[in-house]
Amino acid sequence: MSAQRQCLWHPRGVLCAVCRRPSRGFGWFDPVHSKRPRPSVWFCSMSCQGFWSRLAKERLGMVDLSEQEYAAIRSSMKLVAEIMEEIGWESRLIDLTEPQVLTLIEVAVGGFQDAMLATAKADDTEIPF
Repeated sequence: MSAQRQCLWHPRGVLCAVCRRPSRGFGWFDPVHSKRPRPSVWFCSMSCQGFWSRLAKERLGMVDLSEQEYAAIRSSMKLVAEIMEEIGWESRLIDLTEPQVLTLIEVAVGGFQDAMLATAKADDTEIPF
């Protein structure tokens, strides 16, 4: 198998379109033939893939955050608040050390990912195969 063909089906280094974890081979691409490259997205699990396809049908190309994404942001705020309590609420962002900023970002992104993954797993879409 040629290297170019392998790159088309294996998503090395691509993040899940739902929870932003590393993808694991579940994917979607636009089946409509065109001269431009076909858009594609990859997923870490079938639950994220099913969740994304249901949302894609509902949104039809809108770029605004969904209700589930807003809920995931709200749930990650609690984790960020705990870290800010440890750092100190009076601290300016520019005064934080690199490890503090990295911890803050890691907690915010991790909380969002966990909430989106939990939403996708809780979604009871029936798998057709």
